[in-house]
Amino acid sequence: MTSHDPDPPSPPADLKGGLGGTGHINIASPAQEPIQDYPIERVEQVYRKLDLRIIPAFWVLYFLNSAIRSNIGIAQTMNASVKHDLVSVLGLTPKDVSTALALFYVSYVLFDLPSNLIMSRLSPRVWMARIVIAVGTIGTCFTAVNDAWSLKLLRFLLGVVIAGMWPGMAYYLTLFYPPSRTGKRIGMYFTAAQVSAAVVGLVSAGFQQMDGLGGLVGFRWMFLIYGLLGVMLGVGLLWWLPDRPLAPGEVREKSWWVKWLPPSPEALTGEDAMVHYHDLRRVYHARPWTLKDLWFVLLDWRLWPLVLMYFGVVGVGIGTQLYGSVIIASINSNFTGVQVSLLFAPIWIMDLIAILLITPISDRFHKYRPLFFSAAVCVQIAGLLTVTFALDNQWGRYGGLLLIGFGLGPTVPICMAWTNEIFQKRHREVGVATASALVSGLGNLGSIVTTYALYTGWPEDAAPGRYRYRNSNFVMIGILCMSIASSFVMIALLKVFGNEPSNKIVGSDGNDSGEEILDGAARREVHQRGFSRLIK
Repeated sequence: MTSHDPDPPSPPADLKGGLGGTGHINIASPAQEPIQDYPIERVEQVYRKLDLRIIPAFWVLYFLNSAIRSNIGIAQTMNASVKHDLVSVLGLTPKDVSTALALFYVSYVLFDLPSNLIMSRLSPRVWMARIVIAVGTIGTCFTAVNDAWSLKLLRFLLGVVIAGMWPGMAYYLTLFYPPSRTGKRIGMYFTAAQVSAAVVGLVSAGFQQMDGLGGLVGFRWMFLIYGLLGVMLGVGLLWWLPDRPLAPGEVREKSWWVKWLPPSPEALTGEDAMVHYHDLRRVYHARPWTLKDLWFVLLDWRLWPLVLMYFGVVGVGIGTQLYGSVIIASINSNFTGVQVSLLFAPIWIMDLIAILLITPISDRFHKYRPLFFSAAVCVQIAGLLTVTFALDNQWGRYGGLLLIGFGLGPTVPICMAWTNEIFQKRHREVGVATASALVSGLGNLGSIVTTYALYTGWPEDAAPGRYRYRNSNFVMIGILCMSIASSFVMIALLKVFGNEPSNKIVGSDGNDSGEEILDGAARREVHQRGFSRLIK
């Protein structure tokens, strides 16, 4: 690594921003710019500064969105002893519940890709805030549900408005970080889902104590408060989240449709912005994608092993999140609603611990992401087997649920980070936006399987008895085995066909160009970073 000049050359000050005034920069000849490497310690300072600006905001928004999305699960057991749970109050059948849960993922799958492509064209900051405000609004409307059809409608609408949030966050990170560094960051804010699941369980005990206050049952108070908090957070994000970074010296131009919105301070200024520019030039030299670009991404076979990997782990994750409390209640019928809520939380604490332990190491050894992924999936399988067969040991079965939680933790962040790495190199920005949305959207078909067809959605399997939910557990084990097999298929195919930049990328002059922008991060990504400075 060479030392840098004290006054490195700045890019031209008259560069023009791209679509929507989002700072999407078009530079004709990036290869002609001087290659500038800064000491790694200085680069790390810049990424730590970005961490403080982006990750806490993402953590809070993902926490609230996860709570709003999943609190329907714990609502099924809240105040059940006095028939004030969601099922009793609305007169729901098991099929109504499973259909309502599945409809969320139907709309989520349909709208995930369009949402992410819109985000890549418009202001990422504004689009992310729009998602959170809309989710909070729909979440608040759940307070008024009175029957099965309104519950199903709102779940479908919730899927429409939340679509694009998760892949959008992964795409957003690639605007500020090299792909090899995104696994840890995805893991950092993904812990919000685990904390949210734990807190929803713990706080639901408090909401159950509010049962009847103001004429509302406990679960209605839960829907109302989480929804209002979501709206407030979405508005606040307009002032906090940075937009796409601009090259030093460039002035952000705002389109007519965002001129009435508050401006967001730049994430980096001064020398920090210069360091980031030279370390991640590919972001600054991105260009608007075309339908031809999108078509080449959609035809890339690399999508499908990643989709199958995600299908299994997200299906088991959502199944555990929505039916974990139901499984705990089936382990011991004497557990009260409050006890079930309190026992539900540690599953997600184990999930959080695994994320914090594994995802930083998977970034350090990013070439072995599929091995980290498969090892974590094996832990989930061990947990499901324990839950299924430890019939005479209720705490042993509960321990199996804790294993499931621990194994779940790293799998989704690792899968999304690997998607970023593969498609950013192969298809650049449109590759990340499209692949992350398709992996998340199509992969969530696994969530439809586990929410609609398994557990209470499978009447024969849900019948009381010693072997309750056994077949559902077997199905989840099967889709996890498919995830492992897909990761090894992906390794083998990449060995054979490679992952070089596509020669079908259409240049700004209309010609095909597979030219790769080699910035400081790209040169470092060919090496493993080892265990030194693990916190970076």
